[in-house]
Amino acid sequence: MPTVGYLEGTDPVVLTRLAVRGIGTYPLSNGFDMHGKNLFLLRKEDGISLVVGPLHKVVPTPGLTITMHDLIYPCLANNIPVILVAPKEDHAEAKKLVQQFGDHVRLVDPADLYETIFWMLA
Repeated sequence: MPTVGYLEGTDPVVLTRLAVRGIGTYPLSNGFDMHGKNLFLLRKEDGISLVVGPLHKVVPTPGLTITMHDLIYPCLANNIPVILVAPKEDHAEAKKLVQQFGDHVRLVDPADLYETIFWMLA
């Protein structure tokens, strides 16, 4: 069965709906919140099929030396798709932040998160 790696702030109802359908959930950290396994340490052997989380969790605070690419790179290197949650009305601006990742990173409105995850895992 697939496993969804999730960053803190991901809708717990969505995660519960996935879990009751046999889809694993695995907590991940951006390295600052200590929510789960650090994204920097993500490996193919972890069996993560998809990473999901709020957009702000991968947008570093200005002045830090870490970049968004640093946070997303382990997913790119291990061919793990990423879903970042942002309100639909903010997608135009959010796309500017994630355009460097092409189709590997998908922006999703919170209302569409469950369906998008389920579709991507199918």
